[in-house]
Amino acid sequence: MVERIRVADAAALLAVSDDTLRRWADSGRIAVDREGGRATVDGAELAALAERIAAESPLARTLPPHGTSSARNRVTGIVTRVLRDTVMAQVELQAGPFRFVSLMSREAADELGLEPGVVATASMKATTVVVEHADLRKDAR
Repeated sequence: MVERIRVADAAALLAVSDDTLRRWADSGRIAVDREGGRATVDGAELAALAERIAAESPLARTLPPHGTSSARNRVTGIVTRVLRDTVMAQVELQAGPFRFVSLMSREAADELGLEPGVVATASMKATTVVVEHADLRKDAR
């Protein structure tokens, strides 16, 4: 069964407004169907659009080319906070609605010039990545 996603949720997943998604539908960039009075999009079509948007993003060029690192999970964002002590640093990176926190040596943070306002890329490599099915039908808490 193809998952149908409400326009409001689809727009949030793409980090655009509902109006932008509707304009894209009007221009043919994505199909919107009306089911039972609700406007929805096909989940697979939304996933393909999300990939195209990501590839077209100016941030895509900030990522190292594939094959230059074994880490496959990369997110570019802006440094929002750096807490340093004599040995370690805690660096916070905001990428859209997502916050990443990294603990590193103070020396590494200093060498990278990490300060609030710096654009940086977080690379994650893990033997385990947990993926959960999100239920967009639940009311926001």
